[in-house]
Amino acid sequence: MTDTCKAAEIFLKEKKIQFETGRRLSQDSTFRIGGEAAVAAFPDDTDQLCSAIGFFRANGVYFTVIGKGSNVLFADEGFDGVVIFTSKLNRISADGNILTAECGVPVTYLSLAAQKKSLSGLEFAYGIPGTVGGAVFMNAGAYGGEMKDVISKVSFFDPETGVTGTISADECRFGYRESSFQHSEKVILSASFSLHLRDGGLIKADMDDYMSRRREKQPLEFPSAGSTFRRYPGYFTAKLIDDAGLKGFSVGGAQVSEKHAGFVINRGNATAADVLALVDEIKKRIFEINGINIECEIRYIPYSVN
Repeated sequence: MTDTCKAAEIFLKEKKIQFETGRRLSQDSTFRIGGEAAVAAFPDDTDQLCSAIGFFRANGVYFTVIGKGSNVLFADEGFDGVVIFTSKLNRISADGNILTAECGVPVTYLSLAAQKKSLSGLEFAYGIPGTVGGAVFMNAGAYGGEMKDVISKVSFFDPETGVTGTISADECRFGYRESSFQHSEKVILSASFSLHLRDGGLIKADMDDYMSRRREKQPLEFPSAGSTFRRYPGYFTAKLIDDAGLKGFSVGGAQVSEKHAGFVINRGNATAADVLALVDEIKKRIFEINGINIECEIRYIPYSVN
């Protein structure tokens, strides 16, 4: 363990923030891939989260913030720093047609909470495997809806200045699987969603329909990080991969799903190296055939900064 990780341990003990060492990251990734984290921290609230991030940044501790690990690929070697998990930051509050959720709230749980209050607008998000923080970060979307359609404001912590703030949806500069948070150090703390009243039964019917479509078309029976590639303008990436004859193509334990070519899945013993090699081969083939560069939307988290 590095000296900075030891300093992080001392800090976490002093601040009474739950942590553990040597946590196997494969259990925290929907890909079920990843080595051990030197330290894994579990803050109870946003104050603890901000305090930890501020200390780590000021003291050169390598760290990352993770929700449900649904759009990430951890290195086979693990993570030589502190992985901060937001699972305890799971509070939801309501004010009329506005729901505010902390960054660790699972998106599916938020959708259900809205439905129970007969609030519509988050039906599309039912079944998205990530948390509010990740969904805002990448402007998650499905079935014609995106986070940008319902977000009114986002609260954040800026490690560079040490202050918290709130910005409007417009200031988030949302685009296709894009937000301003991808280009800054700001950490999402919570988001507010502006919804509208609708019959709860009709909301639930739409949610169930979307979930049924997911189960029918997506390889949910295998570990994955969801859709692997961004949509290229004017093309359906899954069709490009299918037309290239890559359905079922594999490298080691990583495979292009035979059910949906837009998904790279873990057949049971895949490594991060397998996934990265498969992604590179797919990108290479698509460029050779179509002359376009498709982008992987999965965030690879390396073992160290070196």
